[in-house]
Amino acid sequence: MKWMVIVTLVLPAWSAPCSSMAGSDGEEGLCHVQHGTLGTDLLLHCDAPSGRVEWRVNGTKVAASEAAAGGDKDQLLLRNASLAQEGEYSCHHPGTGRTLRRIRLRVGSPPEKPAVECWAVSYPQTVNCTWKLASEPRLETYFITTYRHGMGAKENECVQPWAGASSCSISDIQMFSITPYVLNVTAVNPLGATMNLFPFIVEQIIRPDPPEDLRVSPIPGESKKLLLEWQPPSSWPFPQYFPLKYLIRYAREGANSNRTIGPYEQTSFILTGIRPRAVHHVQVAAKDFTDYGNYSTWSPLVSGTPWTQS
Repeated sequence: MKWMVIVTLVLPAWSAPCSSMAGSDGEEGLCHVQHGTLGTDLLLHCDAPSGRVEWRVNGTKVAASEAAAGGDKDQLLLRNASLAQEGEYSCHHPGTGRTLRRIRLRVGSPPEKPAVECWAVSYPQTVNCTWKLASEPRLETYFITTYRHGMGAKENECVQPWAGASSCSISDIQMFSITPYVLNVTAVNPLGATMNLFPFIVEQIIRPDPPEDLRVSPIPGESKKLLLEWQPPSSWPFPQYFPLKYLIRYAREGANSNRTIGPYEQTSFILTGIRPRAVHHVQVAAKDFTDYGNYSTWSPLVSGTPWTQS
């Protein structure tokens, strides 16, 4: 199957405040923001009628060096841009010192392709998707998130909980559709944009949250048994119509390994044949009863000790 996507991006105006150290004449308070990629050569421009200027960075004259060239011309070349070269640059009339132009330089990287994953933790109501970048671009980066149910379908917004979030949710879910949903996560910053298309079938990405309120209790008169009780995850909306099945993992304190049993349909279980007086640690995981998708992560560890006669 071939995917063809046309994306149109309108980059916002990126700005940053300027300090007052560049000079008190000329374009007071007006600062041009320039972004550059780490490790590349950057060229700063100054509109100078004579073609000769004095460049300053954070108020200090820029001297010619291996890292900077053209400090007396209307263009300043910064070689192999690094974080140390960030700052406020200004060019001045060589005779009067009048400020001709002020530039706030910020360096970073274009965003890398977001790593995306989606899970239906609230099936059949919602699909939740998250993403992350492999490395920090060091520049303000935002994300455009949309999805289609099939490539010819209408594009819809995958709703982010707040601006700058690294997650979004899809609520309009069609059950048992063999047509894949396709999520588009596009990372955008002043140096570029990169997108990742993530196709999925809803039933294949079902993964409940862990079971909740696990209790491990002694049973009166039973020195080799423990009663386990728990609740379905509160994020699973209709357990009566879409039941879950459960795995149980337990281990005696000090043991080198644990044991996993199940799956079971009920939300309680009696562990038998365990060592009297020993502390046992228990966890539970959940999965869709029809075996779609994946098991949840394990619930938090809960410990208990069998009944002992006083």
